[in-house]
Amino acid sequence: MQFTTSFVPEIRFGEGVHDTIAASAHALGARSVLVVIDGFLAASGLGERLAARFAAEGVAADFFSGFAGEPKLDAVEAATAAARSRDLVVGLGGGSALDIAKIAACVAAGAEGPMHYALAANPLPKAPLKKILVPTTAGTGSETSATTIFTGPEGRKLWIWGPETKTDLVLLDPGLTVTLPPNLTAWCGLDAFVHAFEAATNRNAHAGAALYAHAALGLLADALETAVNNPMDSNARGKMLLGACYAGIAIDNCGTAIAHTISHALAGLAPVHHGLATALGFEATLGWLVEADTADLAAAARACGLQDPAMLPGFVADLMDRCGIVRALPAAFSAFTAEDLAREMRAPENQPMRRSTIRTVTDADIDAFAASMMALPRTL
Repeated sequence: MQFTTSFVPEIRFGEGVHDTIAASAHALGARSVLVVIDGFLAASGLGERLAARFAAEGVAADFFSGFAGEPKLDAVEAATAAARSRDLVVGLGGGSALDIAKIAACVAAGAEGPMHYALAANPLPKAPLKKILVPTTAGTGSETSATTIFTGPEGRKLWIWGPETKTDLVLLDPGLTVTLPPNLTAWCGLDAFVHAFEAATNRNAHAGAALYAHAALGLLADALETAVNNPMDSNARGKMLLGACYAGIAIDNCGTAIAHTISHALAGLAPVHHGLATALGFEATLGWLVEADTADLAAAARACGLQDPAMLPGFVADLMDRCGIVRALPAAFSAFTAEDLAREMRAPENQPMRRSTIRTVTDADIDAFAASMMALPRTL
């Protein structure tokens, strides 16, 4: 076997490590910083505390929180414009904040807008702004990956990829995650679990990433239920944050597969939390997937504490039950059919995930998966 393991940024882990953001930016040579921060975090007083720390370090800091939900093109463009006069970008928050920060730091180094680089249509500028990423949810793993996701002008999920998007420093602070509500903890945690699982078992899986993927599966399987039901448990929160980070390294090397084909396609139809969509897609396809019965599937099962891959569908269903996952789609999906979802699953931007799946995904499989997903009840 031959493989290459991509660059892993410097990672600092510990309670209170987010207090070093300003000092770390100064140490990286920054004199002018843009902080992309979730709005509720900025309103909580964290923004004011950070501003004071930047001022104490002699670093000028502006804050951008003009976004909500999944990253949208207008927010990415606004953050890019704000970053053009800076020399470092901090991403502080969930996956949306991190992805917006990564894109802004890259695109601001050139003259073009984000759409110029979507789906790798053109290479990214080679001298991006420096970046510090501080995740506050244990989910996307964007802090360690070279991929960014945003919603394009037609409502479809697009991606910008390249080593230029990777950060200079990751700060993992479990204390920043304890206020995440139980449903978001579950959705984000399952997203991270699927990242690790798909990276460990798809056609691109290799030993260089399995180290991280298997460690992530063990951490997440062990801690997710506790983090959902006892949110102040800092040990569980730390395991979740580290597991999501490791899963991000795994997908940076090996990518994802069929569950993400479904979740991205769902998002192309109507707004839905990415973690929930991914979890639902994973459950709907896992029984089909494990029929492949590969050595990689067996190794992933063992990483979850199971003896046989055939046990995985029951294990995942039980974990979702214990974490309170409601198998339903938002009411907006009532306007769409299985044919609509199947069409989105066949869209060009979703084909890399389809092709990487360890089993060949036929058009008949897509139709069956779409029918299963759209048969789910709708929430009010």
